[in-house]
Amino acid sequence: QVQLVESGGGLVQAGGSLRLSCAASGSIFSINGMGWYRQAPGKQRELVAASDTGGSTYYEDSVKGRFTISRDNAKNTVYLQINSLKPEDTAVYYCHVLSTTAWGQGTQVTVSS
Repeated sequence: QVQLVESGGGLVQAGGSLRLSCAASGSIFSINGMGWYRQAPGKQRELVAASDTGGSTYYEDSVKGRFTISRDNAKNTVYLQINSLKPEDTAVYYCHVLSTTAWGQGTQVTVSS
């Protein structure tokens, strides 16, 4: 069972930046795509960024140009760099191993205006 642990969330002012990390307990990155999701209060969980094993990336329209997903296969870690934060980015952010049931516990990102 792969375990994922997110870190890096916090309270920041609008316009600020955060770098989220997701460390996996096993060597899965070389064979699986990874995704970052977020869930705001009262809303469904949504995919905001994903990276496949070939390096291709996907970004949800509202985060394009502000979020960057990257992965370090040697460290079994995936990152989400978040710049120009907006209050609407406030949510719990989760990492996920695509095509599996493996999810992290989430890390809270709160953006004040």
